Amino acid sequence: MAGKEHRYAVTVTWTGNTGTGTSGYRAYERRHEIAVPASAKPAIPGSSDPAFRGDPARWNPEELLVASLSACHKLWYLHLCADAGLAVTAYTDRADGVMEETADGGGRFRHVTLRPEVTLAPGSDPERARAIHHDAHEKCFIAASVNFTVAIEPVVAVEAG
Repeated sequence: MAGKEHRYAVTVTWTGNTGTGTSGYRAYERRHEIAVPASAKPAIPGSSDPAFRGDPARWNPEELLVASLSACHKLWYLHLCADAGLAVTAYTDRADGVMEETADGGGRFRHVTLRPEVTLAPGSDPERARAIHHDAHEKCFIAASVNFTVAIEPVVAVEAG
């Protein structure tokens, strides 16, 4: 039996035509805007990675993939901590991913590592909080959808009280 289905629609509009379209590899910019139709959400300025002639001031798809994994894990983690009666007071993740290019010009991610730094309210159980990272990873929709390793290296601290 299938579960409840959710759909996510986005519009990606290329804005990098400098006058001659894709008449040559260096003739166009990789700029684009990512938007949600009929939404007040601000557009996300996108480009390719600077290694592929992209604009370093804009988000590239690889960064967005790592950010999606990190945000999904964080959202599940906070939810599960709340359910467990653990009060998280701060959360920062310094995530990174490794992508490799292939000989044919393509590529794929080899792995992503999430490094969440979690602060708990005084009196909280840091071991329980550390264990919840495993549960959050198991529930994360994005992590369950990728075909590469997503490692979690958490640091948990408890506020003095």
